[in-house]
Amino acid sequence: MSYRQTLDFLLYQWLAADSLNERARFADHGRETFDAVLDTCERIAREKYAPFNRTVDTEEPRFDGERVILPQATHDAQKAYAASGMLSAAQDYEFGGMQLPYTVEAAANSFFAMASVSIGSGLLTAGNANLLMAHGTSLQKEVFARNEFAGRFSGTMCLSEPQAGSSLSDIATRAVPDGVDHQNDPLGPRYRLKGNKMWISAGEHELTENIIHLVLAKIPGPDGKLIPGTRGISLFIVPKKLVDTEGRLTGERNDVVLAGLNHKCGWRGTTNTLLNFGEGKYPVRGEGGGGLDGSGSGAVGYLVGQPGQGLRCMFHMMNEARIGIGMAATMLGMAGYQASLDYAKHRPQGRPIQKSSASAAGPGGKDAAQAQIRIIEHADIKRMLLTQKAYCEGSLALQLYCARLIDEQHTGDTEASDEARLLLEVLTPIAKSWPSEWCLEANSLAIQIHGGYGYTRDFPVEQYWRDNRLNMIHEGTHGIQALDLLGRKVLMEEGRGLQLLAGRMTATIRRAQVQTELAPYAAQLAKALQQVGAATKAAWSTGQPGEALANAVPYLQAFGHTVLAWIWLEVALVAKPDGPDMAQRGRLLAAQFFFRYELPKIGAWLNVVETRDMTCADFPEEAF
Repeated sequence: MSYRQTLDFLLYQWLAADSLNERARFADHGRETFDAVLDTCERIAREKYAPFNRTVDTEEPRFDGERVILPQATHDAQKAYAASGMLSAAQDYEFGGMQLPYTVEAAANSFFAMASVSIGSGLLTAGNANLLMAHGTSLQKEVFARNEFAGRFSGTMCLSEPQAGSSLSDIATRAVPDGVDHQNDPLGPRYRLKGNKMWISAGEHELTENIIHLVLAKIPGPDGKLIPGTRGISLFIVPKKLVDTEGRLTGERNDVVLAGLNHKCGWRGTTNTLLNFGEGKYPVRGEGGGGLDGSGSGAVGYLVGQPGQGLRCMFHMMNEARIGIGMAATMLGMAGYQASLDYAKHRPQGRPIQKSSASAAGPGGKDAAQAQIRIIEHADIKRMLLTQKAYCEGSLALQLYCARLIDEQHTGDTEASDEARLLLEVLTPIAKSWPSEWCLEANSLAIQIHGGYGYTRDFPVEQYWRDNRLNMIHEGTHGIQALDLLGRKVLMEEGRGLQLLAGRMTATIRRAQVQTELAPYAAQLAKALQQVGAATKAAWSTGQPGEALANAVPYLQAFGHTVLAWIWLEVALVAKPDGPDMAQRGRLLAAQFFFRYELPKIGAWLNVVETRDMTCADFPEEAF
């Protein structure tokens, strides 16, 4: 079964994405349009991305003192992607978009993540532009977002700093008004920024005419001091090259300087940078003669939204990126699964175990005189392949379900839109973290299936693992997602999001209860849902955050496994149990595997949550 068959099944048979054209926004489209988009992206990924995945891994970005050099394949891939229109696929026609459902956009982008996540596509650029569409002024949208959607400019998000990775309340980058007339710049209130930003993906390159940095910084108070915590954080547009109100380059560099490239375990095709803002290498004269020292020093930045509201604005991009990272992790797992499945079908190794103990077989019931069998015929290889299938296809279904919720949020009626918003709040930590952990495990199993060959660069599976290892770290680490889920998302709006999700699961359980094959899984999911609910209440029963959150990660794991069991039961309800279609039978067996091998794991995870076990939290530092 090909990946495209799996994608089509989930899109059309399960999510009925082709019915979205009944909504006014998508009325011009139908399945023919959607298939044409998928076909185009599949072709570009096959021709411009996949053949060069190893190239961009071995030919790392390098800095020659003036510019960052990337392989030609990266330039060609970026141009092909921009020309496809996918950067603005979901935007209005009036803004150069195609008004595609986000569900279809997410499905189409999956081809690029599978072919070469390291080359990248438009995740950060589109996210940057989408944030500006939500929070920017009309001119900021025209000058910056429109050119990002067109592929002229690319975008980044600049949050972390060398001394403050995930702790955004501790950022020290400062932004002060650029002279007395800073409020009158047509591109927005103009500030000067000084500071350093770390781990900035695509922070320096020559792939586009300009790079638009979205930078979090603090505006000092009247006493010149930075406001503690996140309240003082504001958001700024800081272009690499200054532009006029028509989006044309002025020929003047902004004071944004590459301080160094980070050399990574994986994702080597994408530059990752340390950037210095306002160090004085490219001084820009302020119109009002202001700036940090009265001489116009500092990088020029334009305020987005209101002062002190930067983090709220940035979460628009961060949440979008988290779902995008979940899809990247999913597709890296899927790439490893497809590679190990192909290897297992062709690699001869070992002999079959004889059915009769009376045979002439030697130790272990194997007859050495018989011909070798392919490794896919061994039960343990099938176990590892089936684990990968359950993880990766289940993750793909979850990502597409979340994409469908985004369409519902934007185009559904008032009640459906609000429900979709709240469900996304609860599911986003799962959509980001679950594939990041378990599709990474799928990549590990892909290496295992290849044996010693998997540990060499002769096969691609070691690179898939290295690339995927990042996804548990960036855009909010695993621990941060766990704290977000148990500490905020399941509690928000008096637990209404959790109740909504439980309601969706209960509806699935009721539909499955009447089918003989699926009734046992319905009962198992009902029990798991009850366990998660009980553990959630028990964790917070003392009202002590330290006790409740001490085991947030086991809670995240159990919650995620319960969500994936629900997703697999949903898929099984659509798959036909009868007939010769082996793809459908494979889906039913993958669901069976998940319920028998994976869902039972949640008991151990939830036990430490429910008892508020403090073994880890109270462990003395000196005892390590």
